[in-house]
Amino acid sequence: MPTEPRKQQVFSITTAAESQSADRARRERRYAISMGIRTICFVGGVIVLTAVAAPWNRLGWILFVAAVFLPYTSVVLANSGVRKKGAGPSPFGPEAKGELEPPTAPKLDRE
Repeated sequence: MPTEPRKQQVFSITTAAESQSADRARRERRYAISMGIRTICFVGGVIVLTAVAAPWNRLGWILFVAAVFLPYTSVVLANSGVRKKGAGPSPFGPEAKGELEPPTAPKLDRE
């Protein structure tokens, strides 16, 4: 009888944030995608303004405006990413309820 492979349960033992290299790679990828969209907007604007009839000229100008503002938004979005945390409990959770009792001085027998 064929058996199904066991699904291993993965436990998080830390709340460590995403590694710096993984965070940088994610931000670089997001920025590259945004710059690719900017390039498409610019080229599309040139094509629309030079090859399409008058009512569609507005689309060309909208594409140029998008190409102008995308670098700023790309940088802001790429740098605004908060590093992801692990799935474990937070070390900065709510304070434990109750208080510690003050230490008591040992009693000395003096004669």
